[in-house]
Amino acid sequence: MTSRPDTAPTTTRSAGHLIVDSLVAHGVERAYVIPGESYLDVLDGLYHSSIETVVCRHEGGAAYMAEADGKLNQIPGIAMVTRGPGAANAHVGLHTAWQDSTPMVLFVGLIPFEHRDREAFQEFEPKAWFDSGAKRVMVLDHAERASEIVAEAMFAAVAGRPGPVVIGLPEDILREQVESGVHPKIPVAQGGMTVDDWKALKSALTGAEKPLFVFGGNDWSDEGARAFTAWLEDHHLAAAAEWRCEGTVPFSSPSYVGPIGYGRPRPTYDLMEETDLLVFVGTVPGDVLTNGFNIRQNWDQKNFIVSMDASMRGRSGPVTHQIVSKPDRFVRDLVRMDLEVKPEWQAFTERMRGEQEKFAALPEARTDAEQATMDAMMAHLVPALPADTMVTFGAGEHTNWAHRYFPTGFYASMISARNGSMGYSVPSAVAASLNYPERLVVSIAGDGEFLMNGQELATATQYGATPLVIVMDNQEYGTIRTHQERHYPDRVSGTQLRNPDFALMAQSFGGFGARIERNEQIQEALDGALRAIREDGTFALLHLLVPQRSKAY
Repeated sequence: MTSRPDTAPTTTRSAGHLIVDSLVAHGVERAYVIPGESYLDVLDGLYHSSIETVVCRHEGGAAYMAEADGKLNQIPGIAMVTRGPGAANAHVGLHTAWQDSTPMVLFVGLIPFEHRDREAFQEFEPKAWFDSGAKRVMVLDHAERASEIVAEAMFAAVAGRPGPVVIGLPEDILREQVESGVHPKIPVAQGGMTVDDWKALKSALTGAEKPLFVFGGNDWSDEGARAFTAWLEDHHLAAAAEWRCEGTVPFSSPSYVGPIGYGRPRPTYDLMEETDLLVFVGTVPGDVLTNGFNIRQNWDQKNFIVSMDASMRGRSGPVTHQIVSKPDRFVRDLVRMDLEVKPEWQAFTERMRGEQEKFAALPEARTDAEQATMDAMMAHLVPALPADTMVTFGAGEHTNWAHRYFPTGFYASMISARNGSMGYSVPSAVAASLNYPERLVVSIAGDGEFLMNGQELATATQYGATPLVIVMDNQEYGTIRTHQERHYPDRVSGTQLRNPDFALMAQSFGGFGARIERNEQIQEALDGALRAIREDGTFALLHLLVPQRSKAY
C-alpha cells in the first residue's frame, strides 16, 4: 500500500481510536457490534464518536444488519465481532454480502500478536477462513497503518463489483499509541460509456424489436434509478427486475414488466428467450436469472452487460458487448441517447406490462372465518401502505407474496438476501428502520426463518426501530418441503416444525403482538399494529397461522 498525505493533523492516539476516527472521516454513521474483549480499544474509541454503536444479540444478526446498511447506502456497512466463535457466527452475513455484491467491512478482534500460532484461546487464521468469500482480508500487524488499512478496506468494498472486506484486529496492536493523521478517502472509478460503447448500444437498440433491460445490484442511487425509469418510459422500453431487486424501476411504472428469478410468473420466465436484445444493468446473467444456466445460452442471442466488474464474475451465456460502468454513470450517459420509438417496442412493453398487472392484481380482502391466508393479508396490507414503504425479507416461500404484490416505489425499497440466506428478515428490517425512521418498514418472515434471528427484536426496542414484522407460520420449512414433494413424493421428512406463540414473544420484547388464525381477524390486528408503530413508537409483529401448502404462484 502506498502512503498518502494525511487529511487531519498528526496527533498521538491509539490504533483503535484511529480506526474509529477513520470511519468517521469516511461518513460511517452506524456500526453493528457484538462486543468482545479482543477489540475493547475500538469500542472505547466509539464512545465519544459520532458513530452510533448498535449492540446486537448475535453476530449473524449484526452482520446481516451491516450488509443491509451496505445495500441502503453508498458506503460499506460496518460490523464488529470478536475472535473465533464470533467470527464464525458472522460468516453468514459475509457470504450474503459476497453473493449479493454488497459493500461491507467486517472488523474481527483477534488474539494478541505475541500469542499467534500457539493455539491460543479462540485463535483462528482469518485469511484461511475468509479468503474465498471476501474481496480482501487484511490483518493490522502494524499500529501506524491503522488508518491506511481502513481506507483500503472502504475502497475495496465499493470498487468494481462491490463486496465484503475483512479486517483482523490483534488485541495488543489496537492499544499501541501512534502519531498519525487520518488517511484520506481513496477515489473510486465510476466508469461510463465510451464512444464505441455508445455506438454499439444505440445500434443494437435501433435494430431490436423486443429489447429488454434487466436491472439489479446494490450500486444505484435514487437519482440514478429515477432518471433510468424516466428514460425507459419516454422510449416505451421494458425493464425487468433481477430476483429480489424490485423497486429500481417502480412497481407502478408502465415500463416495469416484473421480476425474473425463482418462482417467477410464466410470462417473465419466457421473456428472456423471447427478447431479441437484453441489456443487464448492475447485474449479470447468472445462475438464478438463467434458471440454472439454462436460459439465454444460444450464442447468436444479443446480450449487453453493464458492470464495473471487468471479469463479469458469475456470468453465463453469450456476451455481445460489455460496458464497464457503475449504473449511475451508465444512466448519466444513457439519458443523452434519444432514439426514435418503434411501434414494436411499445407493443412488446404494453403486452408484458399487461401480464405483470394481471399477476400483481391483489386478491380478495377476505373477512370470513376460514383459516388465515397470506393472500388475504396482502389484500388488507397493501392498500394501507404509505408510498415510501420499504420491505425486507430473507429466504423461503413466504417471500413469494412480497415479490408478487408489494408495491416497491424507489431504489432500495426492497432489501433482501439474494443468496437465499435465512434469518435475514428481522435484522435487515431493524437496519432499514434505523436508517429511515420516518418510513414504514415491513418485514415478511417465515416461521423457520424468523426464529433464526428473531431475538434482534430486542435490538429494535433498544434503539427505537419500528418495523412491522409479519410472520407467516405454516409449521414447516416450506421451500424444502416443496422440493421434497417434487423428488420424494409422499415422503415428508425433516421439514416439519412446532412453533411458539410469536405474538407473545413480540410482547415480551416490548412490542405489539397479535396472533391471527382466521381471515376475519386480519384487519383489526393490522390496524392495531400500524397504530402501535405510529403512536407508540414500537415495533409490531403479526403472527399469521396459515395452511401448510398455501402458494403465492
